[in-house]
Amino acid sequence: MSRDQVEVENAELIEEFIATLSIDRSLSENTASAYLTDIQKLVSFMPTKKLALVNSKDINDFLFFLNDIGLNPRSVARIISGLKSFYKNLVITEIIEHNPLQTVLTPKLPKKLPEVLSHVEIESMMSHIDFSKIAGERDKTIIMLMYGSGLRVSELTSLSISDLYLEDGFIKVLGKGDKERLVPVGAKTIKQIGYYMIHYRNHVANKNDKNKLILNQKGVPLSRITVFKVLKDLAAKAKINKNISPHTLRHSFATVLVEAGADLRAVQQMLGHESITTTEIYTHLDKSYLKSVIEQFHPRS
Repeated sequence: MSRDQVEVENAELIEEFIATLSIDRSLSENTASAYLTDIQKLVSFMPTKKLALVNSKDINDFLFFLNDIGLNPRSVARIISGLKSFYKNLVITEIIEHNPLQTVLTPKLPKKLPEVLSHVEIESMMSHIDFSKIAGERDKTIIMLMYGSGLRVSELTSLSISDLYLEDGFIKVLGKGDKERLVPVGAKTIKQIGYYMIHYRNHVANKNDKNKLILNQKGVPLSRITVFKVLKDLAAKAKINKNISPHTLRHSFATVLVEAGADLRAVQQMLGHESITTTEIYTHLDKSYLKSVIEQFHPRS
């Protein structure tokens, strides 16, 4: 079989797998894209071999290669997970009999606690917003929604006007796997959304706004990249030497609640975590915080 034929057959298998992810398992476009990237790494490693003929030795050679180029364990674990799902699907569809990754162990990962911002740091970031510019109210709204309600950046940028139930103190959020949840919004954030609507959105909205809440200055839905840049810029101005991303505000939201003694199940529901074990990482943060308090204030520490 020629290399061109191999490429065509491999592309068909990958296309069917991505379609299965998108339709049967309702995974987001970003998640499906991550799976695609992982499979393509294997294809690049052995471009003349049919994916359906890959065996455990091929996989081990591939993993040794990833290790040799210095890929970190977290990335390797993600690639292994993606390939396991791909080959499991080939077994289910009876294209192959055995999953070549059946016995491959995922590298043990160190527990990495997410970066968080203190309330003082959040306030400092907001104090550096330039309200002489029209985007000032928008940028403040972004921070207050993400830090005040724990939204993912994709959830923020997909929020529609019709998702706001501000009189009841809630917003409707479309999370991972297209699962909807109601998230409470505080009085200060509700007030800020009102300011934003009057002083920014009403001025830039047009026929291209798609009813989305957060818009850029051209009146179209704001991109996730722009949110990232806004937060990075404000963190730099506030001289915060941490690796800041939109997810940092979500982690900070959860940490504040857990440190204040909020019920873990309630935090899980607000964050939209499918499993309580995902939320439990914040109990580790809480313990770290308590340890620092003892070390700082206890005379016998």
